[in-house]
Amino acid sequence: MNAKNPDYRKALEHGFASAQFVQANGAELADCGPGWADASIEINSQHLQQNRFIHGGLQATLADHTAGAAATTLIDAKQFVLTMDMHIHFLRAAEGEYLVCRAKVLKPGAQFSVVESELYARKQGVDTLVSKASVTLAVLGHD
Repeated sequence: MNAKNPDYRKALEHGFASAQFVQANGAELADCGPGWADASIEINSQHLQQNRFIHGGLQATLADHTAGAAATTLIDAKQFVLTMDMHIHFLRAAEGEYLVCRAKVLKPGAQFSVVESELYARKQGVDTLVSKASVTLAVLGHD
C-alpha cells in the first residue's frame, strides 16, 4: 500500500492530540506505516467496568480511532476519514496494564476504506487478543 501523503505521521499525531475524548482516555499513537497503525492506553481504574475488566466502550473507542489512523495513512493530505459503520466482537474478558490496538487497512478506496482492528490486553508483558473490530470509514474531502 502506498501513502499519498508523505506527512501522514504528522496527521496521525495531530489526530490523537486534538481528539479530546481520545486524549481524556489516555490513548497514544505507538507506531504507524502505510496501511496500518498501532496505539495503546495505559489502564487505570477509570477504564474498568463494574467487574474490574477493561470496559467494552474503551475497547471500541481505541479500535475506532486506531482504524481511522490506519485509513488516514493512505489518503491525500486534504482528505479525512469518518466512521460509517463498526462491528466489534468481544472475545474474552479483558484485564491488564495496557490495552493495545493494531489496525490494518483491508480495503483502501477513494470513497471508503475497510479496516480491521485487533485489541490486546497486555498483562505482565504478554498480549492476549480480547476483541476484534471491523470498521468502515468514509473518505471525505476538506472544503
